[in-house]
Amino acid sequence: MHVKAIALGLGMLLIALGGAAVAQQDKYALKLGKLAFADFKGYEDWRVVAVSQTDTQLKVIVANDAMMAAYRNGLPAKGKTFPEGSKVVKIEWTLKKSAQSPYPVNVPDKLEAVATIEKDSKRFPDTHGWAYGVFNYDSAKKTFAAQGNDAKCGYACHTGVAAQDYIFTEYPTR
Repeated sequence: MHVKAIALGLGMLLIALGGAAVAQQDKYALKLGKLAFADFKGYEDWRVVAVSQTDTQLKVIVANDAMMAAYRNGLPAKGKTFPEGSKVVKIEWTLKKSAQSPYPVNVPDKLEAVATIEKDSKRFPDTHGWAYGVFNYDSAKKTFAAQGNDAKCGYACHTGVAAQDYIFTEYPTR
């Protein structure tokens, strides 16, 4: 009887360890200083602002309701500011040619990163109220990792559009 109990215990331990090995990462637990990935929970269902492409990536920019309302009211625009609570996410993939399309078209391949921007002047006064984060994705491990250790990583680049409240992407005609 004692041997059966040990075998059962070992079996349960192996199941538990196996379960731990396949447990998924909680990406929303990641932080970059005061900026948390959790601030963007549900971004997967936000509305599309625009798309962009580089030589190696396809990107879609999505925004929360506060930011979308501002976009629909003509922002970014010189001298106008986005409201507090505005949030935007840029989802970045490697690109590949579609094998199914009857014409040449690039489509998303592997997820590479989720870049975030949030406006909260109380938490981020040093960057005119904006916080910038990049959460890189490792497709082999299926995990995210915060890039850097604070929420200022994109501020230097965005100062070039300070007159547009630090936002590059415009809302194209639909």
